[in-house]
Amino acid sequence: MSEAALPSAVAAPVPAAPNRERWLALALAAPALLILLFLFALPLAKLLAASLSNAAGFTLDEYAKLLGTAYYLQVIWNSLRLALLTTLIALVIGYPAAFALARARGAVRSTLLACLFLPLAASVIVKAFAWTILLRSDGLVNETLLMLGIIDTPIRMIFTETALIVGSVNIFLPFMILPIYTVVAQLDPRLGDAAATLGASPAEAFLRVVVPLTLPGIIAGVALVFSLSVSAYVV
Repeated sequence: MSEAALPSAVAAPVPAAPNRERWLALALAAPALLILLFLFALPLAKLLAASLSNAAGFTLDEYAKLLGTAYYLQVIWNSLRLALLTTLIALVIGYPAAFALARARGAVRSTLLACLFLPLAASVIVKAFAWTILLRSDGLVNETLLMLGIIDTPIRMIFTETALIVGSVNIFLPFMILPIYTVVAQLDPRLGDAAATLGASPAEAFLRVVVPLTLPGIIAGVALVFSLSVSAYVV
């Protein structure tokens, strides 16, 4: 009678190797983190500490003065309101533009990307000055409207809230399109067809499938545009 086969020996687990990728990523990010620490975080911390102290020690007098002055509150409200409007308009324009860019192929995509990146090479001051030339009383927009007979006299366009929003959207729109485009380009275009086979309408597929998947790009774009526009003193 043959002996029962003995169970084969189980190989000892190999100890996990150090996560070299994590350390490599940390090493690559270290220079940028150090720059942010010494040139951004520490100066801001010093500024915050100075705002909370005076000769007598800790104080909140400066913040009480800031929040208790109607002029400063109006300035803060105007900055937040204009930044929110700029961000909303940039999102409405940039979201479909990002999809169009992601769905383009070949030379068309390269051309669109070039049109998106080239304006970033120009200074914000140059862009603001260009809009001033376009929107002034004897600028291209007023001259065109006069030539077409739409208006009888030049209308005031520059140094208005509308012109400020138009200029801000023009300057910061690429910062909304690029993060959304990066996410949309990674989406499987068959997701819409899969949702349709499960009975979803195009609107339902967009709202319940596409929008949630592109939410990281939306959040990144909104954060970038809002933070840039709320501090856009040049515009």
